[in-house]
Amino acid sequence: MRNFILIILLLSCLSWQSKAQYNNDLIIEPILKTDTTSLGQKINYPNTTNSEVTMLKITIPPGKTTGWHEHDNPVFAYILKGILTVELEGNKVLKFAENSSFSEVIHTAHRGINKESGDLVLLAFYLGEKGKPLSVRIQKE
Repeated sequence: MRNFILIILLLSCLSWQSKAQYNNDLIIEPILKTDTTSLGQKINYPNTTNSEVTMLKITIPPGKTTGWHEHDNPVFAYILKGILTVELEGNKVLKFAENSSFSEVIHTAHRGINKESGDLVLLAFYLGEKGKPLSVRIQKE
């Protein structure tokens, strides 16, 4: 019970802190605030003079996958619809439900899979560098 109360107080403080920066008529909901990836890796911003942010809306049909890949830079995602299953090297599996967010793993082979019967839709925010790929495809068997 004590932990529940502490979580409610923390979320209230985060909401109040965000709201103090904008008009009081807005509804502001914290989605993600983290300094680590979903595996606990420390997030480090790219060290480049050619920074570029990319935001993609990605739809994965039922039974389809992103293919195995890695990211060199931070990527943040929000699940708009469906459930995302992420398989990682070492046979670890993570699941992210609709209306959840996460920071993707860095320098770790992984693939996203839609194991559900409907489309999976997510928003992905990439902190990258102009002229460099958002991910590197990995050949796995």
